[in-house]
Amino acid sequence: MNRKIYPALTCLLTAGMAYAHHGVANFDLNKDLELTGVVSNIEFVNPHSWLYLSVPDTNGSVTAWRCEMRGATVLKRSGWTTEMFPAGMQITITGSPDRRDPVTCYLGTVKFPDGSSINRYGQITRPTKQQPGDRPLRLASGVPNFAGDWAAEQLVMTDARGIAGTLVPISMAKQFEPGAVPAGGQAFPGARGTEISLQDDPVDSYWNRRPSRMPLTAAGTAAIAGLDLSTGDNPRLRCAPTNILFDWYFEMDVNRITQTQDQVNMYYGSMGIERTIHLSMHEHPAVIEPSLAGHSLGHWENDVLVVDTIGFKAGILNADGRVPHSEQLHIVERFELDPETVALRRSYVAEDPLYFTGKFTGADTMYISDLPYHGTTECRERTDPPATTGKKTEEKPWWRFWD
Repeated sequence: MNRKIYPALTCLLTAGMAYAHHGVANFDLNKDLELTGVVSNIEFVNPHSWLYLSVPDTNGSVTAWRCEMRGATVLKRSGWTTEMFPAGMQITITGSPDRRDPVTCYLGTVKFPDGSSINRYGQITRPTKQQPGDRPLRLASGVPNFAGDWAAEQLVMTDARGIAGTLVPISMAKQFEPGAVPAGGQAFPGARGTEISLQDDPVDSYWNRRPSRMPLTAAGTAAIAGLDLSTGDNPRLRCAPTNILFDWYFEMDVNRITQTQDQVNMYYGSMGIERTIHLSMHEHPAVIEPSLAGHSLGHWENDVLVVDTIGFKAGILNADGRVPHSEQLHIVERFELDPETVALRRSYVAEDPLYFTGKFTGADTMYISDLPYHGTTECRERTDPPATTGKKTEEKPWWRFWD
């Protein structure tokens, strides 16, 4: 399957995987852990699903554990179901321990009673590739047809357990040895053996100690210095939308586009951003109430939809890259449909003269989704620690359980 992904992989590696996934710093992937217990519950939610186990020890007491899995959307796209984990079934999990909570783990592999097993990034079903002839490539007006349900190609770790290596497009995963890092790339921050994984406080190192991806002005430096991105200051860590760039691709959720002659509507599966791109307007309004989605104007340059957006609320442009943005953020996106692969490519340039110098650039690619759009994927904030038997764990904010 050739989806012109080699350039995408290069972009992914050189950009530090800024839009790929969260760090795994909350778990000590340098350590191995094995648990055998009985399933008590399963939650398919974003940002990560949770498998709950009752684990007996040699003294006969039982401890309630929970193990973190990938998010609901990518699990479903991979063919996983909640029915795989019926209550009362005994399973064995190998993975890694949480750095702060003694009864939380990172699920690497599950072994079932019949002897079969599946890794964290295991695929039960393969994505369905839509052929170009399955949908009209143009509307009656002659412009490209962007309408439909779209999702990014899955990214998986080269180590299928998710312990080591880095993220690559699923169509390329078999080209690499387990845990390998492609030439010119870098291991995923927090993966086994990485510099961040060996820090005294990897969580703080991952979010707060890395330099900003963009050169910041004095105002931008002050804005990011006042935030602790390992806490609820980070919208990613409190089930809140981030921005129109990040959330379009994040978690590889399913998005929807509807299209008329006068406007294009975009519905984000991640955190529920809704955008209207006005095609019949030529200027932004003189007064715009700042919002998360901003105000978007679009026009066609041959077969490319060019979208100009202003009117944003101040926020975080890129949490992994420690890039804030002010209300002066200005984004220009270019959407183009590849008729051979039915791929919708977006490139973008973001500028903010108040908070950073230079241009924040990037690109992503969507394909006809292998799952239908189902609205916003549930994201659940967690404030309660896992229940335990015989001991009480320290209560801590839900975001400490993110990877």
